[in-house]
Amino acid sequence: MDKVREHSGFISRALEPALRQAVRDFPVVVLTGPRQSGKTTLLMRLFSASHAYVSLDAPDVRAIAVSDPRGFLSLHGPPVIFDEIQYAPELLAYIKGRVDAHRHDKGQFILTGSQNLLLSQHICETLAGRAAMLSLLPLSLREICGEPHRPLPWEREITSRLRADEDSDTIWRYMLRGGYPELWAEPDRDARPWHSSYIQTYLERDVRSLRQVADLTQFQSFVRALGARHGQLFNATEVARELGLAVNTIRAWLSVLETSYQVTILRPFYRNAGKRLVKSPKVYLTDPGILCYLTGIQTQEQALGSPLGGPLFEGVVLGELIKAQVNRGQESRVYFWRTAAGAEVDIIVEHAGRYVPVEAKLSSTPRPKMASGIEAFVRDFPESDSGFVVHTGDIILPLGEHALALPLDLL
Repeated sequence: MDKVREHSGFISRALEPALRQAVRDFPVVVLTGPRQSGKTTLLMRLFSASHAYVSLDAPDVRAIAVSDPRGFLSLHGPPVIFDEIQYAPELLAYIKGRVDAHRHDKGQFILTGSQNLLLSQHICETLAGRAAMLSLLPLSLREICGEPHRPLPWEREITSRLRADEDSDTIWRYMLRGGYPELWAEPDRDARPWHSSYIQTYLERDVRSLRQVADLTQFQSFVRALGARHGQLFNATEVARELGLAVNTIRAWLSVLETSYQVTILRPFYRNAGKRLVKSPKVYLTDPGILCYLTGIQTQEQALGSPLGGPLFEGVVLGELIKAQVNRGQESRVYFWRTAAGAEVDIIVEHAGRYVPVEAKLSSTPRPKMASGIEAFVRDFPESDSGFVVHTGDIILPLGEHALALPLDLL
């Protein structure tokens, strides 16, 4: 935890190099991510000296931008940051005109938004070829521990070491509190009221703006149902029957959650290896703190004794791998693998044309049996690399010909 305390209210973000480069290379940069992930804080820290800042979250400012976009841009010309641009998509066509008139000027507009799919559609329609799209997700463990740019395991040599007890404490605090920066800027703050407020604000604002949801209580029941199924195969028909809703409604609501970064949908790995792979995706709540709040997990002991403990840890490992790719400005390419015969691997990471199998085990005692899925995957797919069994202990240990046990903090 000492590395966390060294930061006076701000934790260095792994996305910073990619964000700076994008502003140097493109006339428009679009930064998306869930609410409270730190987008405004990061942009103000990096670009407040060079860019003006305008929030479209304020109703009066938004009204002017929508009713008179040309006049609004005359008043707030580049270089400028427009926060929450999804509230005034009418501006995008006029931003395009300004950019085309000064096509060689870089970093003219920096736009933020918390609704990825909706915003991406507008950007593709109006700013194709002119805008870089980046995402800022909640904090990763490597950012919290002060090592935001540490290479992934398959990009470096793994050496043995002893882990300090404070690192273990940080890992469990992260699993229980989640990665939203405000909770790490105030480490003594009670996380549960914050999570409750976050969910209510999200339901009232993002859900209503993305899709007409007549009954927010029913939608919240759906979110809790997803929490109970965290890391499981998603069956829309089963969830619809349980909640007494139409299947199309369930699928639409899941899309809303994915669009606003509240869930991660992990799709199956497809390759023709002569085995029938399942087609249903697995669904994870993106932030472990939100999951723990919804399912009532408050302590390490509860997590270890809960049926959701394993999926909770699996989601944390998945989140670390996704954030490592996204924070480099790359598209996240992760999957899961499961065959009809029962062989499976929690996470398959696509990297430089190769595939890295990763198992997540909520255990401090890694055993060779935990690597059986990795060994099966490597046998079936020659283009794959050796894999890792990520665990909560402090030992680095070979578990077979193609698998290495790795503590979470070294991921």
